[in-house]
Amino acid sequence: MPGAELTVKLMAMTPDAVDVVYSACRQCYSPAFAGDEFRPHRSEETRSTKVDAGEDACATKEALIRKVVASGHESPLEHVSMTFAVRGISRSCSHQLVRHRLASYSQQSQRYVDMEAFAYVIPSSIAGDAELSKMFEATMQDIRQKYHRIVEALNKKGIKGEEATQDARFILPEAAETKIVVTMNCRELLHFFSVRCCNRAQWEIRRLANELLRICKEELPSIFGKEAGAKCERLGYCPEGARYTCGRYPLKEEAEKNG
Repeated sequence: MPGAELTVKLMAMTPDAVDVVYSACRQCYSPAFAGDEFRPHRSEETRSTKVDAGEDACATKEALIRKVVASGHESPLEHVSMTFAVRGISRSCSHQLVRHRLASYSQQSQRYVDMEAFAYVIPSSIAGDAELSKMFEATMQDIRQKYHRIVEALNKKGIKGEEATQDARFILPEAAETKIVVTMNCRELLHFFSVRCCNRAQWEIRRLANELLRICKEELPSIFGKEAGAKCERLGYCPEGARYTCGRYPLKEEAEKNG
């Protein structure tokens, strides 16, 4: 089963997320108790209702949240988390993903799951070349066959089940597809997007990050506004330096020079 397709599904999100973040923001500047002030509104229409203008210059809860996010005071965002189910990424991609440590992960095990018919991800640079694609596909098929033979050989020696698959998995490739459940709070998601939506990021995790960002923007636009994404979106310049810039934004020196 080659050509695994990326699929991302939002499984869960902190209920009344906008109201939770708003209350956390207000708690930092108000003598009142957030527990008393918390008034969740689930509908989009009610959620945008004006708050007491005397309490804050912002007209809506979303406006205050946007102001806080833009100012860089992001700790209130940690009170809201989002959980995603992801499939169609390679083990290579998941190794990059789990480096983001302020998150929770539950990943499909190659020890408990028989991987004889594993799906795999083919980079477009290889898929678009007939000769390379043929070589890649043949290698994947050969690994499948070798995996099967190793499991069979271990079974004949009385090593079965997970005891067999946990050792046979050592020959599985980085291209093998994996499935994973990911939970991050909104502050960590913003950081994840800042580094993984960048054109300097490897194409597969950038594709995953862009899909997660699309969902986040739909669900919580007041948190994941127009500046959410690669760090250059917020900075207004490329911090990667002349050697690595993609040219989308000017370098920091150029931006400062041009005022």
